[in-house]
Order: sequence, then structure tokens, then C-alpha cells
Amino acid sequence: MLDPIQQCAFFLFAAVLIGAAFMTVIARNPIRSALFLVLAFFTAAALWILLEAEFLGLVLILVYVGAVMTLFLFVIMTLNIDVTEKQRGFVSYLPYAVITVAVLLGILIHALFPSK
Repeated sequence: MLDPIQQCAFFLFAAVLIGAAFMTVIARNPIRSALFLVLAFFTAAALWILLEAEFLGLVLILVYVGAVMTLFLFVIMTLNIDVTEKQRGFVSYLPYAVITVAVLLGILIHALFPSK
């Protein structure tokens, strides 16, 4: 069982992980999106370390942040991405996104507060 300080740290890292993942998806700049993904990887590694799986946490940092994200950032920076052209059609998918988020939120609430 985790002591209260570890539980607070766990929930803090989990909240930062959820926020970073959300910002990864909604960030308009691809560089910022990749950097939020790096933050998500670091906080996920911190969660693994809090759960006493140090090897998995360190592998997550070394492999994903060290290698994969470096490759992602290199590719993003070398491509000439015209963001305004690609974002023009996103509004048509907004109802599907809202329905998906509502369903996932319902599943999360049902998982956290199961009916008796």
C-alpha cells in the first residue's frame, strides 16, 4: 500500500500526464505537440517508478524520449508543414469528436464510480 505522500505524487503525475496528453492532441503547433508528448512520456515514467517498476520507467525515458521523440522532432522540423491548409477540414469532424469524448468520459465515470 502506498503512503499518503506517494499517493499525492501519483495523482499529481497522473493529472499532469492527462493534461500533457490532452495538449498533445489539441496543440496547433506540431513542435509543441511533440514536446507535450515528451512531457507525457516523462510523467508516465515517473508513474512507473512510483509503482516500483524502475526498469520500465527508465526504458520509457531512454527509448521513447531519447530515440523516438528525437526522430519525431527531427522529421517535424525538416518538413515544411502548412498548418492552416490541413486544419481547414477539422471542423466537420467536431460532432464525432464530441460524441467520442462523451462516451469515453461515461466509461471513465462508470469505472471510477461503479453502480451497486
